[in-house]
Amino acid sequence: MKHIQRYMKNINLIIGLLVIVGFLIIMIISFFYTPHDVNSMNIPQKLRSPSSDYLFGTDEFGRDIFSRIMKGTQTAFAVGLMTVFIGIIFGILIGGVAGYVGGWIDEIFMRMMDALMAFPGIILALMLVAVFGPGIVNTAIALGIIAIPAIARITRSGFVQHRDTEYVLAAKLIGVKPYSIMFRHILPNISSQIIVAATVTFATAMLAEAALSYLGLGVQPPNPSWGRMLKDSQAYLVGAPWYTYAPGGAITVLVLGLYMLSNALRDFMDPRSKA
Repeated sequence: MKHIQRYMKNINLIIGLLVIVGFLIIMIISFFYTPHDVNSMNIPQKLRSPSSDYLFGTDEFGRDIFSRIMKGTQTAFAVGLMTVFIGIIFGILIGGVAGYVGGWIDEIFMRMMDALMAFPGIILALMLVAVFGPGIVNTAIALGIIAIPAIARITRSGFVQHRDTEYVLAAKLIGVKPYSIMFRHILPNISSQIIVAATVTFATAMLAEAALSYLGLGVQPPNPSWGRMLKDSQAYLVGAPWYTYAPGGAITVLVLGLYMLSNALRDFMDPRSKA
């Protein structure tokens, strides 16, 4: 049984890394090259099926779907990275202070996080994007705010577990500053949990961005977004199914790869899995 579990961990890690590295390569290439101009309309070529000229076919304006999928990786990774950055920075600060200091500060911070988590994530994102306006940056900020409570709770739990350990008490006795104890001593010891949480947040952010773009509140045309492409392809599902398969497949494969990687990281970083 242990051999099977170890094999599955390796499979998850390998497949997850291959998927993510593959999309990263596509994203990097898309900065310098795409087979066709992503925004150039060619009406006589509209809704063409996949061919050697148009690998994934064309959309209702004759634009190359494969080129737009390539360019859409920039949007997906940009929103994911910005969301994780916001969630990690504020989540660690809030959770770290709450867990290390404790008392009424812990109570206030955690009740604030509870209030934020009480709203369904996508509803809160819709509200924030509606207030601040659509676009990549505003979408990432909205999703980053939603990501803060989960990371703050994970960080707080780790700080609570470590704040009374011997190495922390020894550091206090020799006069080490509190911020140094928090971020140079405790934080590295809980980094594995935060890394796993960041990977899951990345995948969730990509799904949420696709959902917001599908509803018309995310990335705005003509900039390519997989969610927006799904919405535009809905009317052509019967006559041109390849139009839907391409963005839907890209979202599915990338998110699946991220979740497989997060599962592998969780298993490898869990001390109990080494027993």
